[in-house]
Amino acid sequence: MTTLYLVRHGETVDNARHILQGQEPGRLNETGVRQAEEVRDKMKNAAIDVFMASDLRRAIQTCEIIAAPHHKPVETTPLLRERDWGDFTGCYIPDLQTVTEWPENVESLESIKNRARDFLAMVKTKYRDKTVLAVGHGIVNKAVQSVFFNKPMKEVEKMSNAEVRMLIL
Repeated sequence: MTTLYLVRHGETVDNARHILQGQEPGRLNETGVRQAEEVRDKMKNAAIDVFMASDLRRAIQTCEIIAAPHHKPVETTPLLRERDWGDFTGCYIPDLQTVTEWPENVESLESIKNRARDFLAMVKTKYRDKTVLAVGHGIVNKAVQSVFFNKPMKEVEKMSNAEVRMLIL
């Protein structure tokens, strides 16, 4: 049995400004650092074997804060990257609510779900019978849960910044 603690990164400067970050690195703001520290304090006594994060800076920064008391390195994986929003990257999110046609370079939900499947398969294989804490992003974390629970993504509740959910693989 493998335990996966799935975490969304802490709040970023662009989250607070309602800017669509996509696969930009991002940077935690003071609130995001505090959120990561709260998760760190809650998880400091948990027996976690592996700390993993998306290879985007905001996820790595969150994971490094959480992993600090455990004195373990943070592994990174592009499988946990956020959705590539293509030409929408950097846009003010409220301005997109009336958009009816999306650019062709926005990553498809099927592509994100394929990455989620690959991520879950990798964790189950590489970290069998271990406890893994993995920091990802809103949509990719939703895709991981969609695949795990075999539900449409729209039926998976959105994770808030620095929220932790546990999956038994």
